[in-house]
Amino acid sequence: MYRSILAAIDGSETSIRALDAALRLARENHAELRPLYIVDAPLMAYEAPGYDPSILRDAMLTEGTRVTNEALGRMQRDNVRGVAQVVEADLCGDGIAQRILRVATEMHADLVVMGTHGRRGFQRLVLGSVAERFVRMACCPVLLVPAEHAAVSSAARDAAAPVAEPV
Repeated sequence: MYRSILAAIDGSETSIRALDAALRLARENHAELRPLYIVDAPLMAYEAPGYDPSILRDAMLTEGTRVTNEALGRMQRDNVRGVAQVVEADLCGDGIAQRILRVATEMHADLVVMGTHGRRGFQRLVLGSVAERFVRMACCPVLLVPAEHAAVSSAARDAAAPVAEPV
């Protein structure tokens, strides 16, 4: 069903869960998997007096390399083919969601897998959501993997719900 899967990763627990799902789907479908890490150094950091923007950029590139190397190791263990990629978001143009879309389009992805961070209320309003922005512009199906606490809280809610006994 899927031939080409893109997994947006950032090193968080949620993106590790998303990578797990992408690995499973790639294995089951004999698909190529491309873990993608986006480096996004905020523009405001470049305007701070006396601030050297290369420090933040270099740290993010190092982290991206570490995260994608871990993903490649897991792909090799699971016998999943593909390449990992670290790309930078444009400083004055594309954000993370737009950059994921560009890579997904270029690789003709059949599926994009990404984690959600489960923000709610005011925090979600202020911070927004890369996953939500991406879903609104996606060119292919998107599998959103929830944060673990969201899955646990729904399981706990289901466990607490009254169960109808058979008559």
